[in-house]
Amino acid sequence: MPQATTPSTDFSAHTPMMQQYLRIKAEHADTLLFYRMGDFYELFYQDAQKAAELLDISLTQRGASNGKPIPMAGVPYHAAENYLARLLQLGESVAICEQVGDPATSKGPVERKVVRVLTPGTVTDEALLNEGSENLLVAVAPQEREDQHHFGIASLDLASGRFSVSEVTSEAALQAELQRLQPAELLYPDTVQWQTTWHPCEARRARPDWEFASDSAHALLCRQFAVQHLDGFGVSHLPVALGAAGALLNYVKLTQRAALPHIQAIHAEQSNDAVQMDAATQRNLELVTSLSGGTTSLFTTINRTATAMGARLLRRWLQRPIRSNTEIAGRYDAVATLQDQDLDTLRQQLRAIGDLERVLSRIALRSARPRDLTRLRSALQALPELRQQLNDLSALMPWHAQLAELPELRSTLEAALVESPPLLIRDGGVLADGFDEELDEQRALAAGATDFLKRIETRERERTGIQTLKVGYNKVHGYYLEASRAAAAHIPADYQRRQTLKNAERYIIPELKTYEDKVLQAQSRALAREKWLYDALLNEAAEQLSSLQSTARAVAELDVLHSFAKQALTHNYCRPSLAAEPGIALQAARHPVIEAQLEEPFIANDVRLDAQDHMLLITGPNMGGKSTYMRQTALIAILAYCGSYVPAAAAQLGPIDRIFTRIGASDDLASGRSTFMVEMTEAATILHNATPQSLVLMDEIGRGTSTYDGLALAWACAEALLQQNRALTLFATHYFELTQSIAQLPGCRNVHVEATEHDDHIVFEHRVSDGAANRSFGVQVAQLAGLPRPVLQRAKQVLLELEKSHTQEQPQQQKLSLERQSEVASPTHPLIQELEQLEVNGMTPIEALQWLARWQQQLKSSS
Repeated sequence: MPQATTPSTDFSAHTPMMQQYLRIKAEHADTLLFYRMGDFYELFYQDAQKAAELLDISLTQRGASNGKPIPMAGVPYHAAENYLARLLQLGESVAICEQVGDPATSKGPVERKVVRVLTPGTVTDEALLNEGSENLLVAVAPQEREDQHHFGIASLDLASGRFSVSEVTSEAALQAELQRLQPAELLYPDTVQWQTTWHPCEARRARPDWEFASDSAHALLCRQFAVQHLDGFGVSHLPVALGAAGALLNYVKLTQRAALPHIQAIHAEQSNDAVQMDAATQRNLELVTSLSGGTTSLFTTINRTATAMGARLLRRWLQRPIRSNTEIAGRYDAVATLQDQDLDTLRQQLRAIGDLERVLSRIALRSARPRDLTRLRSALQALPELRQQLNDLSALMPWHAQLAELPELRSTLEAALVESPPLLIRDGGVLADGFDEELDEQRALAAGATDFLKRIETRERERTGIQTLKVGYNKVHGYYLEASRAAAAHIPADYQRRQTLKNAERYIIPELKTYEDKVLQAQSRALAREKWLYDALLNEAAEQLSSLQSTARAVAELDVLHSFAKQALTHNYCRPSLAAEPGIALQAARHPVIEAQLEEPFIANDVRLDAQDHMLLITGPNMGGKSTYMRQTALIAILAYCGSYVPAAAAQLGPIDRIFTRIGASDDLASGRSTFMVEMTEAATILHNATPQSLVLMDEIGRGTSTYDGLALAWACAEALLQQNRALTLFATHYFELTQSIAQLPGCRNVHVEATEHDDHIVFEHRVSDGAANRSFGVQVAQLAGLPRPVLQRAKQVLLELEKSHTQEQPQQQKLSLERQSEVASPTHPLIQELEQLEVNGMTPIEALQWLARWQQQLKSSS
């Protein structure tokens, strides 16, 4: 493989072509430069070496420049999208350099310039995006405030124009937001050392610190939205986040090199508007991705959307459930109404509208292809029928009112576009005959060539007597008359040789040359006219951008609500009721994901958490269903606060501000954290932040250390959650000691997952009943896992010995427990009471010393 070299900054010794390349490359030093040469995009020097390695393409050499061979690699322009997609997935950015000059009039290299920069977070091309998930560019602006971390966050989905900002006040909150957003590309100030624990995004870009200044960001945002201030958007109180938004918008303008008319607003996301979930909770509950790396998740289970933009919105709703009871009730009403409609017909109408959101972004960026316009035409054709179906449905009027039919634009697109246009406008044939008179005239001139050429071919065959003579055409040599070499003796004198082939000769005659010029001019004028008309169509569609974007948002929301209704009907979900007081009451609740995978009926269970019993202490065997019972409660709460019906016979939920989980065993070795350290970190987050309106799932806390350390930690955590946080808590444990201690405290209740043993085999019943379990069945579960029989037999012997020893120690443990409880309940010491009543401010130093000596004497006497 040739060794790539770095060119110097002095370009004078290079060839004119390489001078042009190196000047352009100097402006994009950190970006791979796709340099258009004919039918290929070429890369040179270090870019070539890097691309060859990443794309597994050949690294070759091109001549010499400055006396040295030029390392080179290239990809065909017609297949470039596949290579670009691979580079973007690897976190690379690519500058697309096209020929913009006319080769016929150029002296020296044809003029070229970078027309667009593709980065992982700014792509909008259909072929480069995953239709079912957002592609977010995120900027983070850290700021120190009184020894406290403060972060401004801005996120933009360029493919839809959705622009949001928020501020958080801890690293844990930053991790939670980035876990939810999953940025494709991440920007941060170059004065900040990025911590991978915040988020391990591969495509991270350090930008100049001045780009994050709030003053310049405010001015840039006001220019974008054509306003004098940002008060109307409700974001003025977030200066750090606005700094991030300004840096983000500046970066997008640099990469797109075009106006951004579809970015028309900026939205503030307030933490108290949504049910908050930290990064661990989002992962543990498998909302949109599976812990195992598979495709099964809550999202994939309930997703019955008809459009890609509906699927993306469903993801957002699941990751950020709302807390507005009014808005949630409106969604419930819509789902109830939709269940009485013809959902299959509605689905067909939604599918006909398609991914209108991303089509509009490409129209706004002037990167729309002909088939984007046909999709817009199809969407506009489907909207009247959709509006008609929603008529007189009061629960759906908020969405009905946002659907804009735009009949004039629809009529224009219907008249302008052929039924199935080619992929690119440069090929022509996109606009229909009869749409434009001038275009039709130029096309007629070009089309008339066929009859004329046939007449010439027939005449020249008769004139020369060469029956195999034929008229042909190619882009290099134009029109020609071709005859075999054997017929050379019969060629007339007025034939001029144009090209020699192996077995044939090609000629031109003055008449054919004259007609060639006329036809090619007509074709060129027709293509130019068609491109001009196409741009006019884009402009006309862009003028309706605001109405079309509102329509797209309404259609996406209707699609999600339609999905909720379909899921509720298919799987017998119920409408939740929302209560004013904290609590959760579920009858016959089911796990939506597991239920969808089972062939046999799911064993449903009740859940009740309220002010009287706000902690359930759950015991039972491994694999018995404790974790399922806990997770299904959280998933039902999330679905309810998204506006969906839920898998239960009945459900009532009070206000929930946050959901926390401490589930499973995982480590973070890259950051030097063991499994136990991760467990304790997650527990600390819960204990510091949970409130009486929080839902907490605590599974097997303390299992990562020694038995007594683990028991002590589990005991203390349960007490804190019960007595201090007073959160709605599902606390699963194998420490049966807690069932005799914690469960005796006010607010806690024992429940257990039932299992029975038959012929030394365990049978899981998956039913949750009141009371504590008395066994873990660990050895029996190990037998199901396939442990060798001698190991199982030895384990049973050890278990019997440990249980016997434990029974002998039980009185002492009960004594310790009683001593702990008596400490909590014991009366205040007399000396403490006396100190509380003492008037210290009126005492002299001598009097204070006398009191101190007296107390010391009393303590000695009592001991």
